[in-house]
Amino acid sequence: MSSTPRRSARPVPGAAVRRARLGLLLALATAVCFGSSGALARGLIDAGWSPGAAVTARVWVAAIILLVPALLAMRGRWGLLRSNVVTLLLYGAFAVGATQLFYFQAVAVMDVGVALLIEYMSPVAVMLWLWMRRGERPTGRTIIGAIVAIAGLVLVLDVFSGTAVSTAGVLWALGAMVGSAAYFIISARQGDEALPPIALAGFGLLTGAVGLTIASLVGILPWRWSTDEVTFLTGSVSWWIPVVGIGVIAGALAYALGIVSTRMLGSRLAAFVALSEVVAAALFGWALLGQNPDVWQVLGGVLILAGVIAVRLGEPDEVESVAVEPV
Repeated sequence: MSSTPRRSARPVPGAAVRRARLGLLLALATAVCFGSSGALARGLIDAGWSPGAAVTARVWVAAIILLVPALLAMRGRWGLLRSNVVTLLLYGAFAVGATQLFYFQAVAVMDVGVALLIEYMSPVAVMLWLWMRRGERPTGRTIIGAIVAIAGLVLVLDVFSGTAVSTAGVLWALGAMVGSAAYFIISARQGDEALPPIALAGFGLLTGAVGLTIASLVGILPWRWSTDEVTFLTGSVSWWIPVVGIGVIAGALAYALGIVSTRMLGSRLAAFVALSEVVAAALFGWALLGQNPDVWQVLGGVLILAGVIAVRLGEPDEVESVAVEPV
């Protein structure tokens, strides 16, 4: 007897477009979550917390929140966890620990705007890495979008007013940039041997939290905290509210969404979308701290978004193939 042959997989461009759109929305949500960290941390710092204590608390809260979901995601797949030990160590050391630690070391000796500008050059580092390592040459639109986005970043961070440059600070900031680039490159890894996003985020944050704690204990990361109320533009709240907020929103949710969106978009596009974090940070600073952006910073935010759009247009949509079941 003859049977109806199974038709081979055929490309479905619409599925790839929908995936890219969803990834873009998740990446923007990630940027908003990460962008909330600055205003929340500033409130804690003004209340007597050291920056190191604020970021360590953030990472520990995030790690604890994601620990149970991470364990559930690995049920029956513990061998996969063992095979990704190196990935977890790299993620915790670079994507979580080094990015935070090196940035704080940089701002201790140089202007904050310059340090942020160097760290946020990570999308360019990702683009160059993919070009040299995998031969993924960026398109003309991607390059133009990168230039426009970086120009907007310069305006938002206002690096030309009262700029102070330190050689040691530049080196620390470059280390933070490498950590930030590693975040996108490691998060984008997919395949049968890759960890589920929630597991990578949970165990990676736990690894980073341990590393930051060790750095605090040996004196590399100054540790000081307070139980005084934290004051924002909207009023005063108990100290634990911003701690939980920065851990849940700017920690657990941000890292989990970031890994999912990066796997959907790829490390290059996700890294450029992440530049919108500085726009979100400015908005949170305005809403919670009363820090009003000037005209040039608003223009910079527009340029960042325009650059991200240009990079998106320069990135080809991946055409996924699906098997069409016989009738």
